[in-house]
Amino acid sequence: MKKIALLIASAALLASCTTTFPKALTTNPVGTKLGEATTTFLFGFLPLFGSSGLYDAAKSGGITRISTVDTKVTWLLVITNVTTIVSGE
Repeated sequence: MKKIALLIASAALLASCTTTFPKALTTNPVGTKLGEATTTFLFGFLPLFGSSGLYDAAKSGGITRISTVDTKVTWLLVITNVTTIVSGE
């Protein structure tokens, strides 16, 4: 019984959840380039490092004309990663 409880507790501690949702859409055609920028938060509101801004995501992908913007949020216990994903030309 103790082994099962330990297994369930370990699985709960190692589990994470990821959600991706659209943020913006322009009239520009969907491009082939992708750019990403990530910020890591502690407890969901204290930024630790990184920058998930739109400009940083576009710059990392070499994008000058943005088509779509998506946001991906990953939760792992007390750590939250927010990633901005930009596509365009």
